[in-house]
Amino acid sequence: MVSDREKLADKYFNCTLSERAVFESGIKLGTIYHQFVGTPLSSSNVESLERAIEDGVRVQPFVKDVHVHISREALRRKKDEFDYQTLTGAMLEVVLTISIEDVTVVSEMKFVKELNYPLMYVHSVTKA
Repeated sequence: MVSDREKLADKYFNCTLSERAVFESGIKLGTIYHQFVGTPLSSSNVESLERAIEDGVRVQPFVKDVHVHISREALRRKKDEFDYQTLTGAMLEVVLTISIEDVTVVSEMKFVKELNYPLMYVHSVTKA
């Protein structure tokens, strides 16, 4: 059942449901990148950071599922008390599923070595 508030919001989107679902996925991926890159990180908190990102994304509109993986390859031991690492785009792998009515979009973010860039892209758009 769609609420009056959701119906009101729908009027602002002059696009198809597929386009809206892709738009929503882009918002979520951009939020993950820009909110969390730079977060202090170590092997002792990497798993809790993954869960925190997932939990924060799951409460947003239209999110059906999200999986966040932070690469452990770049993590290293602290050299001294003042040494710590921060999360980079190259460390993030995200798979996000957005569903609006009968449209499902799966989008991803991962570091693409050939591009030397943390690419956000649409993996699939399906209509039931």
